[in-house]
Amino acid sequence: MAENLLLSKGVQDIEKIRIDLDPAQRIKMMDRTGRRTVPQIYIGERHIGGYDDLAQLDHKGELAVLLIPD
Repeated sequence: MAENLLLSKGVQDIEKIRIDLDPAQRIKMMDRTGRRTVPQIYIGERHIGGYDDLAQLDHKGELAVLLIPD
């Protein structure tokens, strides 16, 4: 759902890290975010959280601002 939302906003470059295939990446994600659930979404270096957090940003109109390229 997160990917579909981002695609609908015109995002074309989505990097996916498959933590189910690489246990070391799962540990790294948990250390970095403090969360165990997926997806964990970053826009640039900013940690957004999961899909619910992403959707909430979109609902508030704040997601579009984050997606403007620098």
